[in-house]
Amino acid sequence: MNILFIGDIFGRPGRNIVKDRLPGLVKEHAVDLVIANGENAAGGFGITGALAEDLFDLGIDVITTGNHIWDKREIIDYFQSADGNQHSPARRLLRPANYAPGMPGWGVYEGRRNDVPYAVINLQGRVFMAANDDPFRVADQLLKEIRAKVIFVDVHAEATSEKLALGWYLDGRVTAVVGTHTHIPTADQRVMPGGTAYITDVGMTGPYDSVIGVQKEMIIARFLNNMPARFEAATGDVRLCAVVVDCDEQTGRARKIDRLMLT
Repeated sequence: MNILFIGDIFGRPGRNIVKDRLPGLVKEHAVDLVIANGENAAGGFGITGALAEDLFDLGIDVITTGNHIWDKREIIDYFQSADGNQHSPARRLLRPANYAPGMPGWGVYEGRRNDVPYAVINLQGRVFMAANDDPFRVADQLLKEIRAKVIFVDVHAEATSEKLALGWYLDGRVTAVVGTHTHIPTADQRVMPGGTAYITDVGMTGPYDSVIGVQKEMIIARFLNNMPARFEAATGDVRLCAVVVDCDEQTGRARKIDRLMLT
């Protein structure tokens, strides 16, 4: 089973390059399952239900998010529209599972692809980020309930140490642990001893002539004068960052992880 994970899709530039390049990627790598982090799909800040369904229409099976999930308040209505409906597309849009109980949305999705059961878990870190429930213990609880062997984890976190620690903690229990949030791709992809594919950060799918997606002049000015300003998405040097994980569908163990950066 080949799983494609696309890093943080940032604004219209990110959405457009996914539209352009995804069909070719699926064909070239014989991809069975497509997952993407889409929390910055709406102008770089948040995601809407309409944009989520546009991404689903492009061929993305599950969308993960992170700390920007609530930036567009209409996303709450989108989540609530799926209450009681297991087949709603909104079920395939995740928010971190370690948010407080009772919040809108879901942190895990279980489905089937080519008759192979799989699960996607979305977690958020706590170091240098808002205080949420412990992602390590939440992962433990979710893994007690999941029956699929193929389990893919997006950990949306700031600290590399926290991501790597979670990777080691889950090694041998999940298929892959991939990091998102910093928008800076790392070169540490590997398969851990227990068979879990790992990378600290997949990187951003969006404009690299920027500072993590925002017009660089705005960010530089912020560092120089510390004055508040409305950030706007950049548009230049658009790239798609992703990983492809090859795993054994019977055991869920990863065989290989390849890092991609496409213009």
